[in-house]
Amino acid sequence: MQDDIEQFLHYLEVERRYSPATISSYQRSLLQHLKLLNGVGCQAWQQVETAHIRSVLLKLKTSGLSARSMANKLSALRSFFNYLLQQQKVSFNPVAGVAAPKQSKPLPKNLDVDSLNQLLSMEGDDLVSSRDLAMMELLYASGIRLAELVDLNVADINFEQQQIIVTGKGNKQRWVPFGSKAAIALKHWLKQRRLLVMDEEEPALFVSVRQQRISHRTVQKRLQHWAQQMQLTATLHPHKLRHSFATHLLESSGDLRVVQELLGHANLSTTQVYTHLDFAHLATTYDAAHPRAKRKS
Repeated sequence: MQDDIEQFLHYLEVERRYSPATISSYQRSLLQHLKLLNGVGCQAWQQVETAHIRSVLLKLKTSGLSARSMANKLSALRSFFNYLLQQQKVSFNPVAGVAAPKQSKPLPKNLDVDSLNQLLSMEGDDLVSSRDLAMMELLYASGIRLAELVDLNVADINFEQQQIIVTGKGNKQRWVPFGSKAAIALKHWLKQRRLLVMDEEEPALFVSVRQQRISHRTVQKRLQHWAQQMQLTATLHPHKLRHSFATHLLESSGDLRVVQELLGHANLSTTQVYTHLDFAHLATTYDAAHPRAKRKS
């Protein structure tokens, strides 16, 4: 049985050109499966039934393995049996009908209001600082994605209505409002931008010092820079500002439909993850304030 595993790993290396790290991961998983299958009486791959696979999964679960790790190991075994099937060494794939354990979906992480106020209190009248502040104010004020921010053009801003037109996934456009703080930061940046951009044909709202549309990676690096400068304890990335926007808006308004529209989610189910955050906020407040809600340690 171990010879078949070695042949499969050679196939992954030579024909599929998998990386050494991936092959090593497959090897560890398959050798672990082999040991467990031997333990339930399987001495040949042809003897393995779906019930044996379920028994192995149960052993992995009771050993404390996470759902993600179990899913990865199951995937490796499924690929291996597909290989054996192609080689006509087995008549069926016993893993085909076995579903991977359901993985818990982590809740989006957000910054609290105090941390955001701390971040956005940054000062600096130089070109790069004014651009960075405008980007962060707009990300938090509108909840737009990183790609949507980078794709914005100067012509997409309507200061009179305090709205931007955003092109989201599937090239769908939507109007998104922004607040007064973002408006001030944007106007200040546009004054600085005129001093930087010599090419009047350049449409990009946010540009690099090379006078070209700013890249995704540059935005990420600048946010990390300001998180350190402003001494935030949490890591900062563009999507965290989007999550913060959605969470704070839902906590204040309770209107999930509005949050859905502003985030550009096609389905309400995508937005409903924020209801868990909202409930957590309410539960924390209740526990702290209600006289009969104090929990025993």
